[in-house]
Amino acid sequence: MSIKKDYVRPIDFRHGRVDMNHGAGGRASAQLVEELFARAFDNEALRQGNDGALLPAPPPGHRLVMATDAHVISPLFFPGGDIGALAVHGTVNDVAMLGATPLYLSASFVLEEGFPLADLKRIVESMAAAARAAGVPIVTGDTKVVEQGKGDGVFISTTGLGSVPSGREIGGARARPGDVVLVSGTIGDHGVAVLSQRESLEFETSIESDSAALHGLVARLLAAVPEGSVRTLRDPTRGGLATTLNEVCRQSGVGMLLDEAAIPVKPQVAAACELLGLDPLYIANEGKCIVVCDPAVAEGALEALRAHPLGRDAAHIGSVTDDPQRFVQMATAFGGRRVVDWLSGEPLPRIC
Repeated sequence: MSIKKDYVRPIDFRHGRVDMNHGAGGRASAQLVEELFARAFDNEALRQGNDGALLPAPPPGHRLVMATDAHVISPLFFPGGDIGALAVHGTVNDVAMLGATPLYLSASFVLEEGFPLADLKRIVESMAAAARAAGVPIVTGDTKVVEQGKGDGVFISTTGLGSVPSGREIGGARARPGDVVLVSGTIGDHGVAVLSQRESLEFETSIESDSAALHGLVARLLAAVPEGSVRTLRDPTRGGLATTLNEVCRQSGVGMLLDEAAIPVKPQVAAACELLGLDPLYIANEGKCIVVCDPAVAEGALEALRAHPLGRDAAHIGSVTDDPQRFVQMATAFGGRRVVDWLSGEPLPRIC
């Protein structure tokens, strides 16, 4: 005796919208997963079809690294990126900042009832493209739907798993007096790009987000210098360069002295910040990293960064000092010094 299967129409991604059934765990949920997420993120681990992914162990002598990040950016689409690509880049970078090779990602979506399925498809396809470009597959995930008015379109959380060789120790607590501080490129691009889209601001030249996966840049850097000479790697996201450096100083019990003239800022970003009363030192970045390294390898590290497409504008911006007060100070263009304090308040909410 044969059982006739119910006919299920394909999802209308052009005109359809998310409804509560898409998060209820039934047929509509399964259809959304099959026709959108599984199709876009397709890989061997995801095809297992379980609530989790069975993954191979890391190579002998390696340790696991795990990082997680939530993305609540507004607007969802901005010059140079969107929340989908950002969700991949942000977590890949968090893993890479420990000197690890990112291996796998998981993704969790919280969708608001009524959100256009066309926009969701665009986000998921962008996320899939970013994961493929990074070589880091999305191997498991989850989707929930909240009532209209109780979300903001889409929230995405990603968790990344990576491996790092035994003996490699890179972290915020390892900076030493005399070390050199490098940055891989211009600062403030992401935050200003998002703000310009949010507020419908128009500038003479376009400003695009720097959102990018940095593990290739980090791998090139670490291959170019002796093991142990890179003390700290950080990506200056929320709170920008200034807040990130203050975090490193607090962890390591040191101070820093920056050279204002050496910090790379695009002219259009500097002009936009001046117009809006913002300081680029505190603006979020999503495709830059800070490197604290032994001064003996500073030139080689800079050369390695500049040889990579994502590090062309890398610069030596300061040094680590012996300061029990743990202050970040800046030598200004006028010949004086000022303290570069922690971010106070939230000048640009919902930026990543």
